[in-house]
Amino acid sequence: MTAEETLQKRQDDSDSDAEDKDIVDNIPKIDIDTSKLTPLSPEVISKQKGHNKSWYASFRRLTELCTIGHVAHGKSTVVKAISGVMTVRFKNELVRNITIKLGYANAKIYKCENEACPRPGCYRSYRSDKEDNPPCERPGCGHRMRLVRHVSFVDCPGHDILMATMLNGAAVMDAALLLVAGNETCPQPQTSEHLAAVEIMKLENIIILQNKVDLIKESQALEHQKSIAAFVKGTVAESSPIVPISAQLKYNIDAVNEYIVKRIPIPVRDFTSDPRLIVIRSFDVNKPGAEVDELKGGVAGGSILTGVLRLGMEVEIRPGIVTKDSQGRNKCQPIFSRIMSLHAENNLLEFAVPGGLIGVGTRIDPTLCRADRLVGQVLGAVGKLPKIYTELEISLFLLRRLLGVKTEDKKQTKVSKLAKNELLLINIGSTSTGGRVLSVKADLAKIQLTSPACTEIGEKVALSRRIEKHWRLVGWGSVQRGTVLEVN
Repeated sequence: MTAEETLQKRQDDSDSDAEDKDIVDNIPKIDIDTSKLTPLSPEVISKQKGHNKSWYASFRRLTELCTIGHVAHGKSTVVKAISGVMTVRFKNELVRNITIKLGYANAKIYKCENEACPRPGCYRSYRSDKEDNPPCERPGCGHRMRLVRHVSFVDCPGHDILMATMLNGAAVMDAALLLVAGNETCPQPQTSEHLAAVEIMKLENIIILQNKVDLIKESQALEHQKSIAAFVKGTVAESSPIVPISAQLKYNIDAVNEYIVKRIPIPVRDFTSDPRLIVIRSFDVNKPGAEVDELKGGVAGGSILTGVLRLGMEVEIRPGIVTKDSQGRNKCQPIFSRIMSLHAENNLLEFAVPGGLIGVGTRIDPTLCRADRLVGQVLGAVGKLPKIYTELEISLFLLRRLLGVKTEDKKQTKVSKLAKNELLLINIGSTSTGGRVLSVKADLAKIQLTSPACTEIGEKVALSRRIEKHWRLVGWGSVQRGTVLEVN
């Protein structure tokens, strides 16, 4: 490099540093004591009004729900009925009328302050940008409604080939709505497969929705309800309420809102630990043809597990950029950036706490975030994230029978033991990666991962096997130890 080039590079670096300093100086300093925050703190549950920045108005969710069940049983429709948001947004999803990518929506649930207002009609739900005390819609009531719960929905796909996507969504949830269509026999293949998956994810709070009751007679609905009760007997959903609804007609949605408020407890949130966010979506928000000086950094969307993210905070994303060296071994380069914006739907945040789905605007090259390329990564405070593993040793639990496959021969559905060198699909948090079985000893299996994963000891793992060209859930486990990949 010539002297002129060296001087020019130093000048460019100096200009870049000055530009970074200007940007950082323009980000408002957030002063908040995380040790005193609770899920019901006024700053958390309603609008952040500090620093006279009205454009930072934000609504914080408290409970995260996923919708699960067989394909075309009404998962997206029930989310729209509760939240007013259509989660099916992509052209190929609209054309085929199925959910392919994880959908997301936020809603507020209210209760009328008038004690004489009859239930369940006294419970109503609206979009997350609704005012905090709207008037009660029941004719003649005249009272106002009180905000009682914020909920964030992840709408999981029901198609069997999208099981890995469903597991990614369930990884960040507090509870589940299990949809069962009343005009079909129970259980359908993915009904049982999804229920087994949420059991693996340790989701104990489940509400069963018997959808499409407007298409069947009352006697058929009662018989169908008995078949649902028989299906869930002995599972984590055995004591769950079965609510008859018509999502299309919004029939009995007020009862669903009441069950969400009364049956699903407010989850315990950790505000004081180091912040950590699981990425389940990522985007390039720039429009085609945008000028260079108008370009914005990539956006990572996901759910905060612990801690609080603030504007201007320096963050690290692991595993980051994964490459291979000349010998074919994996190399990881974590991504370092700064939080430029925090979004919850259309609401801008000053800080983000656990609970709900958050969009984190960064200064990362947008091409690294485009088309969900960051899915499975973990975002958090610099130097505070878990280690990156290339091999995992997991404690193993295999299902007795294969779920999600229709067959009369039960012998065919029996799950065989893992074999050496067998290829599996491994789901760790929102990470989906391939894995080759190196060895199996009793209930321990050693698995070499196709791509490195950022995880920690004790993390839950779901295992799927390729059967008849589809990945089928065959078991689960938890990480006991592994081979750590040193990062650059």
